[in-house]
Order: sequence, then structure tokens, then C-alpha cells
Amino acid sequence: MRKSFLMYLFVFTVLLAVVFYANGSRLVASKDKEISALKEQLEEQKNKPVYPSEADLPEDTFSLVTNEEALTYLENRGFDPVDIINKVEDALISRNRAEADNELIPYEGMAGPFRINKVKLLNHKWAVASYTDGSYWGDLFISYEIDDEGEIEVFTEKALLYPNN
Repeated sequence: MRKSFLMYLFVFTVLLAVVFYANGSRLVASKDKEISALKEQLEEQKNKPVYPSEADLPEDTFSLVTNEEALTYLENRGFDPVDIINKVEDALISRNRAEADNELIPYEGMAGPFRINKVKLLNHKWAVASYTDGSYWGDLFISYEIDDEGEIEVFTEKALLYPNN
């Protein structure tokens, strides 16, 4: 009886090993198939052209410094782009007064006079600026014109005042 019990145990162990082997080889085959399908998808993705999304655009995409058409326009008119950038920034910031609001800002300062503190030129005609009075702040959309002598004339197109929380 003991011999037959050991024989049954041996046969059961062999059958269990065969089942585990068959299951394991089937599992390995399916994973190999899945890996090869993923490799094919990866190769397809590598061969596709990549188009940048808006989130992938660099921060300076809308800037006079990187806008070739605007730079060419200024150079064709005989202006140095760096000089124009400095002149426009000076034209905006020089309107800040010690005791009065900047005349380009269509709002009255509530905690003091509104002053422009940052300027970014988008192209050869437009700029954006931020302003603050210390407690309240906002943004300006500004257009500017350059005459043949290089004088700058500035116009406020739109203004935005953020609510104070």
C-alpha cells in the first residue's frame, strides 16, 4: 500500500509538473506575442512625423527676438531690432510717474499709482505689458508704430485688471 501511495504521489507530481510547464510555455508565448506587437507599434511611432502641440511650444514662440518675419521687416526699414526693443520698452516704462498712474493704463491705481513693470514685444507692431500698483495688477495689449526717423508712438488696445482676492 505504501508503494502504491508513493506511485500515485509520483504520478500526480509528474502530471502537475506537465500542467505547470504547459501553462508556463503558453503564458511565455502570449507575452512574446504582446512584446512583438508593442515593438511594431513603437517602430510605427518612431517613423511618424512629430508635430509640436501648443503645450510643447517654447516660451519665446511669440517674441520679436524669434520672429524672423518681424526682424526682416525692421532690418529692411533700416532699424536695428535690439535698438527698437529698447526704444519701445523705454517708451512704455518712461511713462511711469512717481505720483501718477501711467497714462497708457486706463484704470486708476487703488493702492498707489499703476506702473508698467514688464514688457514683451510680440512682433514689429504689438507688445504686451504687465502693470501693478502693489496690490492690484493687470496686463496691457499695446500696439506701436515706428516712423521713418525711428520715433515710437504707442497705443493701448486692450487692458485687463485682475480681481484682488
